[in-house]
Amino acid sequence: MASSSSSSSSSSPSSSSSQAGNRRVALIVTDGFEQAELTGPRDALKAAGFDARIVAPKAGQVQGFNHVDKADRFDVDETLDQARPDAFDAVVLPGGVVNADALRTDEKARAFVQAIDRAGKPVAVICHGAWLLIDAGLVQGKTLTSWPSLATDLRNAGAQWVDQAVRVEGQWISSRKPDDIPQFNAQILKTLQQGAPAARG
Repeated sequence: MASSSSSSSSSSPSSSSSQAGNRRVALIVTDGFEQAELTGPRDALKAAGFDARIVAPKAGQVQGFNHVDKADRFDVDETLDQARPDAFDAVVLPGGVVNADALRTDEKARAFVQAIDRAGKPVAVICHGAWLLIDAGLVQGKTLTSWPSLATDLRNAGAQWVDQAVRVEGQWISSRKPDDIPQFNAQILKTLQQGAPAARG
């Protein structure tokens, strides 16, 4: 069983962690997410001192996948009912077809990313995660990348799709697939370290 994000949320002191302080990042997933696309960003955020929290529709655990094979289960830190967007500094959206297809129809998931985007906070998305942003009505006029099979969906929703390891547009960060995770992580940290902490309501 994989350890929960709350079980190791404190990291060794470093210059980056002191800058991160208690800044919180939501990783929104449900069953069927691509495990590397959760653990890669989560571990990079934790190492830099951020409080990276798994947020899901239901309490308990969520099931990760390595492509089509079941992988580990992860403890949920907060449900979408509990999580307040104004208490987070950014959101990360891992992919995985089953995960992304379920979240795109989840009203609370759509409302969460809408609130993060409206507040001008970073939105980081990889692989199939962009489906949630499409159904949240946020991609029109944006340029981003994704798993290639989403290119038509994104274009139909008014976005421009590009084939790049990482694409940055304002506070949006997008990547295509697990191979892009190192560049994706680096850009998430760069963007967060340039921004101010969220005001806590």
